[in-house]
Amino acid sequence: MKQKSKIFKGKTLAILSGGGDTPAINSSIESIKNRASLLGFKVYGIRQGWKGLLGNGDIVDLSNQAYNGWYGGTALRSSRTNPFPSKKNPENRVPQILQNLKRYKIDVLVTIGGDDTNGAAKRLYETEGIPVIGFPKTIDNDLRTRTMHYYKGKEIEAVLCPGFPSAARAITEFTANIKTTAESHSRIIVLEVMGRNAGWLTGTAIFGSADMALVPEFEITKERKDFFLETVKEAYMDSKKKTLIIPVSEGVRWYDDISGKVDVVYASSEVDEYGHPRFGGISGVIASEISNKLGIEARAQITGYYARAGTCRKYDRRLTETLADKVVDLLLREDYGQMPVMKKIVSFPELEEYNTTSIDMGDIGNRPLPDVYYDVEKFRFTDAYIDFLSKILKRQRYEDFEYDFPVVIP
Repeated sequence: MKQKSKIFKGKTLAILSGGGDTPAINSSIESIKNRASLLGFKVYGIRQGWKGLLGNGDIVDLSNQAYNGWYGGTALRSSRTNPFPSKKNPENRVPQILQNLKRYKIDVLVTIGGDDTNGAAKRLYETEGIPVIGFPKTIDNDLRTRTMHYYKGKEIEAVLCPGFPSAARAITEFTANIKTTAESHSRIIVLEVMGRNAGWLTGTAIFGSADMALVPEFEITKERKDFFLETVKEAYMDSKKKTLIIPVSEGVRWYDDISGKVDVVYASSEVDEYGHPRFGGISGVIASEISNKLGIEARAQITGYYARAGTCRKYDRRLTETLADKVVDLLLREDYGQMPVMKKIVSFPELEEYNTTSIDMGDIGNRPLPDVYYDVEKFRFTDAYIDFLSKILKRQRYEDFEYDFPVVIP
């Protein structure tokens, strides 16, 4: 029987993005918008995350509008607003959310975010019956997507989130570039990389010729710090150009000689509405200890927001489109409270809907770096991690200056 009109004609779907930005959010918005429009939805954009559903609302119409998905970040902007009561903001703002959803006649809500944003959406679905679909987003790649990595007969639970592939490429390029200044001064560069609780992104620096690495999953106790410094000295003395690049996650737990405690380094004591403090500065602490205890010149370099910034890369672009295809399936079946994910880690050509599935938004949580990906005794990422990363990033050959000048003896 011929369908006389589009399935969801007369219905409205709204999209919001919350939490930290990534290079792939605009691509996610565009992909979801285009597919929802094909189904007949009017598509709205909610600006500044959950904040855009407070007060009188901050809503824009994305229907029949051009949208540049290659441009990084989010044109809908973002915030770390929590609609539910928190220590920082005890007010329950759920009634405002419900009022605006009704006021703007929003039938379905798609939330692009991590555990916090999608966790709030899932709670609204469970307590208020709001039809929601979550969409994954993080450069840290620690959102539990239950994506399997098959390596040498092993089944490893990995993670694959939009935003990570573009950020990974940015970190590899940053690492490859910083190498020239490290070589020029025979220095050790301690490269600080975003990663509050997980070292997924830190590991991508190895494709830019990083030597060692520290990740939050394995704290650096007094004994391990001594062993780490000893390993650094040996690696530096063995290096032909007398230089090392050591990426470290911002959330690394480091032993402090004065306090006698193992803890993170805080950039600020202030916390957001989800209770997260701001980390930053661990690279300076480690570089200082290398210089003072080993007598080797070391410098800290914070990559900061560089990993989040810039254009959406090709893998991310294809990934967001593939997951948006799965959103269509969820919409058609009205299967709400779900988040589309990849079933397995695949190379670029295999990013297709048949390799996707969906998981309950209440079961997302966080996924740290599996032990099989990191050699805790050598402070290095393993071949298993390299295989995981090679599915996502094509390993590039960066420029190197090969020389072996003969020494002049007077």
